Amino acid sequence: MATTVVPPHAAFFGAKKEIGARSSFSPSISAHRCRKHFLNKVLAVMAPAQPSRAPATTGSVKHGMTMTEKILAKSSDKSKLEPGENIWVNIDVLMTHDVCGPGTIVIFKKEFGKNAKVWDREKIVIIPDHYIFTSDERANRNVDIIRDFALEQNIKYFYDIKDLSNFKVNPDYKGVCHVALAQEGHCRPGEVLLGTDSHTCNAGAFGQFATGIGNTDAGFVMGTGKLLLKVPPTMRFVLDGEMPHYLLAKDLILQIIGEITVAGATYKSMEFVGSTVESLNMEERMTLCNMVVEAGGKNGVVPPDETTFKYLEGKTSVNYEPVYSDESAKFISEYRFDVSKLEPVVAKPHSPDNRALARECKDVKIDRVYIGSCTGGKTEDFMAAAKVFLASGKKVKVPTFLVPATQKVWIDLYSLPVPGSGGKTCSQIFEEAGCDTPASPSCGACLGGPRDTYARMNEPMVCVSTTNRNFPGRMGHKEGQIYLASPYTAAASALTGYVTDPREFL
Repeated sequence: MATTVVPPHAAFFGAKKEIGARSSFSPSISAHRCRKHFLNKVLAVMAPAQPSRAPATTGSVKHGMTMTEKILAKSSDKSKLEPGENIWVNIDVLMTHDVCGPGTIVIFKKEFGKNAKVWDREKIVIIPDHYIFTSDERANRNVDIIRDFALEQNIKYFYDIKDLSNFKVNPDYKGVCHVALAQEGHCRPGEVLLGTDSHTCNAGAFGQFATGIGNTDAGFVMGTGKLLLKVPPTMRFVLDGEMPHYLLAKDLILQIIGEITVAGATYKSMEFVGSTVESLNMEERMTLCNMVVEAGGKNGVVPPDETTFKYLEGKTSVNYEPVYSDESAKFISEYRFDVSKLEPVVAKPHSPDNRALARECKDVKIDRVYIGSCTGGKTEDFMAAAKVFLASGKKVKVPTFLVPATQKVWIDLYSLPVPGSGGKTCSQIFEEAGCDTPASPSCGACLGGPRDTYARMNEPMVCVSTTNRNFPGRMGHKEGQIYLASPYTAAASALTGYVTDPREFL
């Protein structure tokens, strides 16, 4: 009896099961659940006996691997890996911050000894950024703890802040860790970067394996430079088509999360490819990778190219080795999007996968707009918001808070001219539009924080935000309602006082 193999077929979303009530998205998406090269279903396994033969003498067949598998193989001294394998990985960079740093330090000293030294003082990056500009004594104490540890261990990359009254007099202070890691040259293709923050996956934009870990794992890495990791299978997202002028990467990742749900990529790698991805600048690629964790993803990754290499020029002197998925690599699933047909979207309360078209929410009255965070507080994010304000020539109708991710971003707001503005900077355009003055760089109200955190929602409010999560209590008050959106949509909404499709102004 011969072996019968049924080839995989493409399943098109939009007709039946995946879209359902979301039929407005159906023209633009086809999801090919094709488990490339290895999901052929075997219906019969018996076959006639074959005569024995000598082993081949022409060399071993090349084992196809994805980008994530290649990076982990290289970092674990393996020639090949399969999803599901548990391996000891050599870590290139470990990042921690003021919220998780103290706990990590306690575990490190408990397990390795109070006088122990970290495995490599030049591979640990400590960045205060979460609860900084506050009078909360416990938050201030956390910064003191990581400062003492950095001095004790002679940590090379500790971006300290001492004077909270004026961030500009702290030359070492950077701001939001994920953006600072990129700006300071700690993100490099082919490497492994771990951080005690779930949005560490942001760095996958550089073609590296980057993921968040807990304090216990981080304490172990501090002492050994290694961690036991399970190799994740890879989902592939092919984004093709010309990017409409009214869309940003935030729309793309909200579209994807809405498609696969917040659990759709649990412990999987999400690889982003296609002509649209190739056209994105590095900050937009960071936005894509930043939110893979909102779909449960272990990591996100974009193949490095000239855009990547140019961004890194002058930022690092460390040699790096880019890797790319093999043509014969195995993907657990593949999703295809025609980006040219997509529309601006939001994620309604209280989940990042509660996707809706922005125009479908035009009757939602809002109380405020927040532009900031590792997801939506980069220079390009503010440039996008300024573009909408400039095009409208109007003033905002609700309080609009601006929180640059880093010192560099803050400087850019006051120095870089906005294209088509006649030389005006973002700060000038924001002032003319009636926005709040750009605040001190930090994570700000993205995750609530102490009650005196700038722009924290201390009352039940409706907010359109460029941040990454909209769970109850995320930005402060547990009854607050957060609509996640792109900087375009956030700025447009600020101008009307309602959730607004940015095409009204662009």
